[in-house]
Amino acid sequence: MSEQIDVVKLTQDLVRMPSESQQSNAGISIFLATLLERIGFDVEHLSYRDANGVEKVSLVAKKGEGSGGLCLFSHSDTVPGGAGWDPLDPQLTDGRLYGRGSCDMKGPLAATIAAAARVDAADLRHPLFIAITADEEQGYGGARQILAESQIFQGGWPQYGVVAEPTQLIPVYAHKGGARIAVTAHGVAAHTSTDKGISANFLIAPFLAEMAELAGRFRSDEYFMNPEFDPPTNGFNLTIDDGGTKANVTAARTVAVVGLRSMPGAHYEEAIQLVIDRARAHNLEVDYYTLDPFATPPDSPIVRLACQASGVDHAVTVPFGTEAILYKEYMQTVVLGPGNIDQAHTLGEWIDVAQLRQSVEVYAEMIAEVCGDR
Repeated sequence: MSEQIDVVKLTQDLVRMPSESQQSNAGISIFLATLLERIGFDVEHLSYRDANGVEKVSLVAKKGEGSGGLCLFSHSDTVPGGAGWDPLDPQLTDGRLYGRGSCDMKGPLAATIAAAARVDAADLRHPLFIAITADEEQGYGGARQILAESQIFQGGWPQYGVVAEPTQLIPVYAHKGGARIAVTAHGVAAHTSTDKGISANFLIAPFLAEMAELAGRFRSDEYFMNPEFDPPTNGFNLTIDDGGTKANVTAARTVAVVGLRSMPGAHYEEAIQLVIDRARAHNLEVDYYTLDPFATPPDSPIVRLACQASGVDHAVTVPFGTEAILYKEYMQTVVLGPGNIDQAHTLGEWIDVAQLRQSVEVYAEMIAEVCGDR
């Protein structure tokens, strides 16, 4: 069945529902599942307990039969609301809708549902999917689960995917990934009056000096850059923690966390290996994880369709990351949503109402082109 849903009202309803990442999102997921079922979707619930034992729920929904089709991806969790405003009281002022998640990404989520509600399953020649994940703000736990466990997806993957993160309705064909490398030095704690300690800070210091030199290289050597991105560099950064050791005690353990943002065509694997090799050369403990960057050819069908639907000449790259990093392995994917990423995670977060409404039309156009009878 088809239905007209007011995207602004739905966004307000979602903003009112607390779903910060440290909390369970079961309540908002139940609300969304009921809504999706009402507009003709078959809905699958997937849940797990996070590291703190909190239940997290993701949804995968399907309307229509056949193969291929289109999936609209979003997430229901948000960062904490913050002090100094009422984050769960959505306010409309001067063409803006204020509230936590209005931009990242309950507004875009609402737009995907409002667009999907307009079509009847009987009119679809290819299926339409909606996926709403948990824990996007904390490691993509929900996205990983739906890709591994969803029976709906395993029954037939969509051909195309749209991740509805805020891009001001400009299609994004590539974005940066990331790496975190934890380098640990182990010393011996002792009061400095005994001179019997071994400072982990001194042990790690030569490595830190080499990282300072490497940072300069990464900012100047075009081998490690990609001019398609702004900025074209890998955001190389380093933080240090010795556990708050007092000045009169030698540090027993010091951890330096090195981070960089990976880009396609910028030899990020070699950049990561440079850091690891230098750490091991100083006999330091190394632990790391990486997320590859997201990239879809800018002339691919899904990117061309996104440009056509949104009325722009060409797609762009962005420096931030999304769950498209995971979905690209299963379908042609583009990132496209209303709102400005600069508003994400801010106090007084807002989304432009006109753009929010426009996004419904954009998604509806993409649904018609991929799943309809055109």
